[in-house]
Amino acid sequence: MRGASHRAGPAAVAGGAIRFSPDGNGESPHESTAREHRSTALAGRPGVPPRADRTVSNSSGPGVGTPEGRAEHGEPLGVGGLMSAAQVTSAADVADRKRNARREDARTLGVAVVGAGYWGPNLVRNFQSSPNFRLRWVCDLDVDRARRVLGGYSTVRATSDYSQVLADPEVDAVAVATPAGTHLEVALAAVRAGKHVLVEKPLAATYADGARLVEEAAGRGLTLMCDHTYCYTPAVARIRELVRSGELGEIHFVDSVRINLGLVQKDIDVLWDLAPHDLSILDFILPDSVEPVAVAAHGADPIGAGRACVTYLTLQLSSGAIAHVHVNWLSPTKVRTTMVGGAKRTLIWDDLNPSQRLAVFDRGVDLTAPQDIGVSERREMLVSYRTGDMVAPALKEKEALRAMVDEFAAAIAEGRPALTDGRAGLRVLDILEAASRSLEFRGAVVGLRAGGR
Repeated sequence: MRGASHRAGPAAVAGGAIRFSPDGNGESPHESTAREHRSTALAGRPGVPPRADRTVSNSSGPGVGTPEGRAEHGEPLGVGGLMSAAQVTSAADVADRKRNARREDARTLGVAVVGAGYWGPNLVRNFQSSPNFRLRWVCDLDVDRARRVLGGYSTVRATSDYSQVLADPEVDAVAVATPAGTHLEVALAAVRAGKHVLVEKPLAATYADGARLVEEAAGRGLTLMCDHTYCYTPAVARIRELVRSGELGEIHFVDSVRINLGLVQKDIDVLWDLAPHDLSILDFILPDSVEPVAVAAHGADPIGAGRACVTYLTLQLSSGAIAHVHVNWLSPTKVRTTMVGGAKRTLIWDDLNPSQRLAVFDRGVDLTAPQDIGVSERREMLVSYRTGDMVAPALKEKEALRAMVDEFAAAIAEGRPALTDGRAGLRVLDILEAASRSLEFRGAVVGLRAGGR
């Protein structure tokens, strides 16, 4: 895919949601946009009939020559062709509202959603409800599906022509919710058209593709963000705060379980289907000084699906700690838990327990150094067990996707990297590719790229 200038012919992406083609009326997107601007500019010029939306202030009352007392085009308002005081006030109010609307438009970002399948409708809903964005387009190869997502009364435009979206000067950002194999082509075209880009996880199909996106966006000074939705849940935000503030102490271990019955995917294994959630959370909560350095993965395909349906990942962290991730399509029960053990406290996050999603335990094991005890006591156990209180922090409920959309807007406005920027997406891709290689070699330890953080 090329940038916005490539509209000469069709270039559909298999399984994706884009198509480059001229407008159905023969106009290019630029010509169509120019025609719309000309039509808008004509309104209000001398000789162009004004809107018939002012009432006649006349002693004869409503119904003077027009329905409901409305003036005809070109007819003077008020008695003797002069506006009444009420009409002057009304006109001033209208002008104020228009000025405020223009100021509001200047603060909002025009956004287009590409892909109206599984995840696209969720993005559409959150962009429409955000005061920071104005949804302008939904693009999908199936334009009828795009229209269904918008509903029958929406003023947002639906199209199957991605070039038309990229050529719109009122589109500041593009959200990509197409299959992972199309992410590079769709997102790269948006970046080259000068748009900020939000990409559904994973950032790309390969680390190399993701690196191209990151480099291109950085070179153009544009925001590239990866939609690691779980990182914007209130629970994970609080976990990050507890870990990075030192309240848990030095991290000793992280243990994540994400298991359920299905859905067995046709094109990817359980590692690439479920593990990105847990790996993105791990990347999000760890201090900047701690990072994974190697991974070993073991998997199995007991049902003959042709790909791993059960996988266990073990990550070595630079601090000497360990992280473990278990993903499974074959579990009869659904489990979503993460445990983070620290030197001072341990927390447990149960995403399926709305009454107590997060619990922090002041319980653990303390080890007394030999030099700190007397000779006569060295025969005794050096290990002691600490049993303290459990605290369930209060969490403010907020939809994760809405928090993610707000972060996207803030990153663009402030010119800073998003909390889950393109480089965060790259780090997750690095682990996924290394884990896949480990699976091929029956659990061999595979090193990760250094300095990813």
